[in-house]
Parts: sequence; C-alpha cells; structure tokens
Amino acid sequence: MNDLQKEINELKEFIAYLKADRVAAKEKEQREAWTKYVSLTIVIVAVITAMATQLAGKYSSRTQMSQIKASDQWSFYEAKSIKQHLDEATMAQLGNHTNDPATAAFAKKMAANLARYDQEKSDIMDKAKALEAKRDDASLRSGMMATALSLFSVSIATASICTVTKKKPLWFISMLMALIAVAQMIHAVLVK
Repeated sequence: MNDLQKEINELKEFIAYLKADRVAAKEKEQREAWTKYVSLTIVIVAVITAMATQLAGKYSSRTQMSQIKASDQWSFYEAKSIKQHLDEATMAQLGNHTNDPATAAFAKKMAANLARYDQEKSDIMDKAKALEAKRDDASLRSGMMATALSLFSVSIATASICTVTKKKPLWFISMLMALIAVAQMIHAVLVK
C-alpha cells in the first residue's frame, strides 16, 4: 500500500506540475497576445507598401514618358528652326531677282512660310514646356513616393524584429514610421 500511496503522490505532483505549466502557458500567451496584432500590422503595412509601389511606378513612368515627349517636341522645334533658316537663306539668295513672275510667286510663298514658322515654333515650344512641367511634377511625386517606400520598408523590418525580440516599443516605433510613410504617400498624391 505504501507503493500505491507513493504513486498517488507522484501522480498528484505530476498533475500539479501540469496545472502550473498550463497556467504559465496561459499567462505567457496573455502577455504576448499583442504580438498577433504586430503580425496584422505587418500585413497591413505590406499591402499599403504594394499600393505605394504601384503609385511610385506610375509617377516614374510618367516622368520618363513626359521627358521623351518633351524631347520630341524640342526636336520638332529644331527642325522648324532649320527649315526657317533654310527659307531665310533662300530668300536672301533670291534678293532682287524677283522680276520673274515665277520667282516672285516663289518668294511670296517663302515669305508666308517664314511668317508661319514663328507661330508654329511658338506653339511647339509651349507644348514642350508643358511636357517638361509635367515631367518635373511627376519626378517630384516619384521622389516623395520613394521616401515613403523606404519608410514602409523600415517599418516592416522594425515590426518583424519586434515579433522576434518581444519588445513592444519597437512595434510603436514601427507604427509611427508607417504613419509617417502614409502621410508622405498622401502628400505625394495631393501635392500641387
């Protein structure tokens, strides 16, 4: 019977140990319940980062396309300038040889072309400058989005470190950086 009593006591100790272990596990789970919110925060920040990446790509593409179109307009402007210069040189060579009716008609056509070139060049220059302004605006927004993306990346890394180290202040720092990044992203979209 002594052996039975001994086994019963061991069983009671084991049960007490299991209960204490269960209580400790529950307490630990309650103490670290906030870490699931850190994980949720990481997912949310990652989704917002993906959206910011799309916007950054949009602004970057807009910068490149506007630069290409502006360069095309400036090339067109140069082509008009060359044509105008050639027509001016031709007019100078005609000089006083406009006695011939065909030459006079040709000279009149050249004079009309010269007057038209100035207006066309002015219109082309306006289009090129508008495209350059669009390029500059998109470049500014793209830079702001790049800053936001960097902040989002650091925020995600900080929150990830938080889940490993179980340091709650890192989570708050991570959320603060994410909020600053969101503000930067909104500013990039709304800037005038």
